[in-house]
Amino acid sequence: MEQDHAYLDFTIKALVDNPDAVVINRSVDEMGVLLTLTVSPDDMGKIIGKDGNIAKAIRTLLRVVGMKHNARVNLKINEPLGGKHFEGENRSLDQVLGDIA
Repeated sequence: MEQDHAYLDFTIKALVDNPDAVVINRSVDEMGVLLTLTVSPDDMGKIIGKDGNIAKAIRTLLRVVGMKHNARVNLKINEPLGGKHFEGENRSLDQVLGDIA
């Protein structure tokens, strides 16, 4: 396991109530390292934090870990189904306006 992946795994599992639901995918391309994090919907608030401060801090520390190994590390947090910004279905403007009226 790479250092950045190990750091993120340790940190996230310490924060959440359901550490078994934590899934981290690591991919490398010409832009650097991308770590994609998926957690239980109940734990999203613990990962994001108030105004996104915890997520910002985790991203900052991941960049520091990456700098030590000459890599650019980015974190993507997957939003669970039914989340605040999740669009479960594509609806037309008429359907949306029909719900409002």
